[in-house]
Amino acid sequence: MSLAVDVYWSFRSPYSYLAVPRLRELSETYDVDVRMRPVYPLAVRSEGFFTKQDPLFVPYLVRDCRRQGEFLGLPLVWPNPDPVVIGANLNGAAEQPHLDLLMPLGVIASHKPQAMAFYDEVSRLIWSGQDMPWNEGDKLARAIARAGLDMNELQAEAAGKSAEIAAEIEANQEAHRAAGHWGVPTMVFENEPFFGQDRLDVLVWRLKQNGLQKRA
Repeated sequence: MSLAVDVYWSFRSPYSYLAVPRLRELSETYDVDVRMRPVYPLAVRSEGFFTKQDPLFVPYLVRDCRRQGEFLGLPLVWPNPDPVVIGANLNGAAEQPHLDLLMPLGVIASHKPQAMAFYDEVSRLIWSGQDMPWNEGDKLARAIARAGLDMNELQAEAAGKSAEIAAEIEANQEAHRAAGHWGVPTMVFENEPFFGQDRLDVLVWRLKQNGLQKRA
């Protein structure tokens, strides 16, 4: 029986972007069910989060995520446009058109066999800086096609499930906190949280303790 890991993940998190290629590799290499559970970014989930932080928080985050990208060999440029529309006092604005586009796609894709490819390809589009603005023309559709999915089909499926999608996102956010953390990415195995892309090696170590095997 396959082991299972829940991944609480945000389209606006540079660390989520840095983690997803290795999560994809984990799911393809080992007999483990990596379940992507998208949540809203902290700027939307937690009102005033960034204004409550030490002034050094954001400068260090920017420096560190760029350094981690270099270390991992992943290009990283702050997205254009930012997935979150920022309003007054660094809070998320009332209208979030980019999240309104991305979140339903992410929820529907999370239930597809190509889920890991979807999250990898879409986050590369948003964060790599190689094809900005990422939301223009058919760029997003082409990224989704590279994952083996069809954007129009995902949107058509999402259109009939708006209430279910909203409920699933809320359930993800509640389960995220119940697991013991609020940040992303947080991986949870057997009720044990592993916060951050720098805890993936520890997660794999724990999975191997529980019989993780390579796929045939």
